[in-house]
Amino acid sequence: MRAKDLTCYFALLVVLLGFTGCRDNALPAKQPDADILIIGAGISGLSAALEAARAGRSVLVIDMLSVFGGHAIISSGGLSIVDTPLQRKRGIADSPDLAFSDFMTWGEDNNEEWVRYYVDHSSEEIYTWLTDLGAQFSAVVPPPGNSVPRYHFVRNQGLGLVMPVYRAVLEEPAVRFAFNTRADELLRENGRVVGVRATDLRTGEVREYIAGAVLIATGGLQSNLDAVRRNWRADLPAPEQLLAGSGWNSRGSGLDLARASGATIERLDHQWNYVTGIPDPRYPGQTRGISVLQIPPGREVWVNMRGERFVNECTSSRDNLAAMLDQPGDSHWDIFDSRGKKFFIVSGSGWTKERTERLIFGSPGLVKTAANLDELAAEMGIDANRLSQSVNGYNTLVERMAEQGELQEGEISLCSGAKKIDQPPYYAVKRFILARKTMGGIRIDAAARVVDVYGTVIPGLYAAGEASGFAGINGRAALEGTHLGPSIVTGRMAGRKMAAELAGQPVVQESPSLPGLALPPMPVTDRSNEVCAGCHDLSVLVRQNRVGYRHFQWSHTMVLTEQMTCITCHEDFFPYAPVHHHRELGRATDICTHCHGN
Repeated sequence: MRAKDLTCYFALLVVLLGFTGCRDNALPAKQPDADILIIGAGISGLSAALEAARAGRSVLVIDMLSVFGGHAIISSGGLSIVDTPLQRKRGIADSPDLAFSDFMTWGEDNNEEWVRYYVDHSSEEIYTWLTDLGAQFSAVVPPPGNSVPRYHFVRNQGLGLVMPVYRAVLEEPAVRFAFNTRADELLRENGRVVGVRATDLRTGEVREYIAGAVLIATGGLQSNLDAVRRNWRADLPAPEQLLAGSGWNSRGSGLDLARASGATIERLDHQWNYVTGIPDPRYPGQTRGISVLQIPPGREVWVNMRGERFVNECTSSRDNLAAMLDQPGDSHWDIFDSRGKKFFIVSGSGWTKERTERLIFGSPGLVKTAANLDELAAEMGIDANRLSQSVNGYNTLVERMAEQGELQEGEISLCSGAKKIDQPPYYAVKRFILARKTMGGIRIDAAARVVDVYGTVIPGLYAAGEASGFAGINGRAALEGTHLGPSIVTGRMAGRKMAAELAGQPVVQESPSLPGLALPPMPVTDRSNEVCAGCHDLSVLVRQNRVGYRHFQWSHTMVLTEQMTCITCHEDFFPYAPVHHHRELGRATDICTHCHGN
């Protein structure tokens, strides 16, 4: 083939494959905005920012929201960590080799190189690191697939996990944030990724941010339900009813950025979805969901729409998802009694017992309750005899297992330590499949560098966390805690490697912290909501769906629901000045506990 023909052939291939972002952008000479640009202020992006800043690099973090945290801050804060001081204190003998065997056996097609790195280094890179930053580990439990307990919980759940990292980042003067900013396109020069073209969601301004290296840490796509269904695993039917339980902006935007630059996007059918979802009562009429369960398990029975028990309630999502999709209606009922209600929790930060009681048990649309099983069946709209047979059969099996420890042929096993369901009142909660985590994504190498469709590293481009499919550490099935943990490990890896790559280049721009805005105080004695309502009508503002104000809408919907006073979160604005209010980022973190604390 002649050289001219070969050139045309590759040009046509580029067009057909859709790699429009592969072309170098014509960039004017411009001073870099930072050494490193990070897209996404979730746990992986923050971990990378802290690592890079401590290595002497200047960092700019952009995020579509006006706050930090991503998916991690709404999570339960659980991490799978191997051979930790807490395990040893509890007499739990763990080792990297034992964990490696568990990961590879459970996950089915994991990235062996990343699994090995993770089990060898998780204790120092997660446990020790977070403890040094001020996080407190409170418990370690054994979810399915683990030979020993290694699922570690942080006090105050997702907030207790992310907040120490974020506050440490804020102490680094070389790190700046550009919130309410959407990355639209990666910029390249001489084949290297050198920045992004981005839009300020509040003003609509489009500008280019230039840096020595770029990290995509934008999360997955599990809040894009159309994309979840399009990439559903081929061996299971896609559900008609599906709830979104990931970070609000986990819609695949980072995957689109990488794909347009020729990156390999792989294994998007590797998803971790729960069967324990219910509609989030804070957002009626939307597809948002939350995961509800009992901790410890063993005080509930799951029945399908015919009232029949169909699975051991303690099985993992690896097994119970297929069982649920085999039932009519893609849903099931969770039946429990007054004793089981005491152990009913929402998986995620901010759900106190009082809030759970009021928003979930106080909603007849979410929870059915009755004095006996016949009345409960009527509330559920199912056959009363069949429901009674299922619950009574479950109770009989609990008794027999306690006495004899044996199952008969065809019987469904129980949770260890299962209890009878016989203490009225009785409750029923209808649960659906909840899209939670994307375990496929942008392919990265062992240094967190993005790899293109030809297996070649794309210069200047890195990925971490859920955007990278957690580096393939999970494979097709996840051991619980192997989402937040790999997000930290891959984020820190990316931060180190980007800093090392740029070590020979000068820091071309100082990154001073943004100065506070001095507001002349105006003496006001009224500390009620009235002084704020004169300018801010929340009941109107939360219904406007303004671009760039999503977190404002969520948080202030909660304010109205909880009937909170403005001063609860904005005491530093009193006495106030009737002009723009400026909030210092570090001080603002103190109010996160009002929604995310326990």
